[in-house]
Amino acid sequence: MQLAPVATLPNRLTARGRDVLPGLFLCLAIAAVATLIASAVPIVGSAIPAVVIGVVIACVRRPSGPIAPGITYSSKFVLQLAVVLLGAQLSLRSIVVVGWESLPVMLTSLAVCLLAAWLIGRALRIDRDIRTLIGVGTGICGASAIAAVSPIVKAKNSDISYAISTVFLFNILAVIAFPPIGHALGMTPHSFGLFAGTAVNDTSSVVAAASVFSASALGFAVVVKLVRTLMIIPISVTLAVAEARRSGDGARMTPGRILRLVPWFLFGFLIVAAVTSTGIVPAAATDAATHVSVFLVATALAGVGLSTDIRAIRTTGFRPLLLGGILSVLVACTTLTTMWSTGHLGTA
Repeated sequence: MQLAPVATLPNRLTARGRDVLPGLFLCLAIAAVATLIASAVPIVGSAIPAVVIGVVIACVRRPSGPIAPGITYSSKFVLQLAVVLLGAQLSLRSIVVVGWESLPVMLTSLAVCLLAAWLIGRALRIDRDIRTLIGVGTGICGASAIAAVSPIVKAKNSDISYAISTVFLFNILAVIAFPPIGHALGMTPHSFGLFAGTAVNDTSSVVAAASVFSASALGFAVVVKLVRTLMIIPISVTLAVAEARRSGDGARMTPGRILRLVPWFLFGFLIVAAVTSTGIVPAAATDAATHVSVFLVATALAGVGLSTDIRAIRTTGFRPLLLGGILSVLVACTTLTTMWSTGHLGTA
């Protein structure tokens, strides 16, 4: 009797495949179109077009019936799998070298951002989930952080869409504003790399801002940005513990129980990063994993867009957008202030 589940596994997998494939194929098709858009307009990336296309389709006709299970599958499991593969962008050596220099700036800006998201978000009467998503998206790494945190806080797809769009808007404004600010302050390429890598969220926007400032600022900015991605882990664990406490089960928070609260995909993220850092993985395989992770993020966000409740976004109003703007300015100002106070605001 105990072997029955194993014996029926092929049938169950086949049935599950039939359920999810129609919606998954739709999300993959949208991701392919979004990827083409990203190749033509790199500053946009593929995440935002995927969400926008999905939302537009949902406005015309809300997906239902046979394609609905695959859309849900894409917006949840595919999203988690994408986070795992993001670990291929990091190595322990780059974490130690860049992290040691950028950690004070990074932690200070993150702490200010998260505290401000909580205080200002409450003052603006913004829903807890959406202020959390905008806070981690602005403070850590945009869509990737939102992707990692949304399953933990059980955020609605409408909140995820709003948060991603808000963070993206201010990323674009940062690409326009940061290079002139860097030149006005007389920053060296190294200093600007630290500034952009800490205060701009999405990788494509970091690349764009650093490239506009100076080609020599690009490499350091991207590594700072990728090290910043690691902040997903402690923030996600903290949110998982807080979510468990909020559920009111009354259980004591032992180290073992905290470990069990950590989502599986964060363990996967760390394992992939650790394997990458050994150097046994060929560079071509690492590049491929990075490209696949970006494509899976677009696939998942297509599912998020397709299942977005437009009426819920309209009900939310402009206040989350205001919060995103305030947080973006605070992160930029905090980054510059901390760089100055720690002697990292080098000038040419």
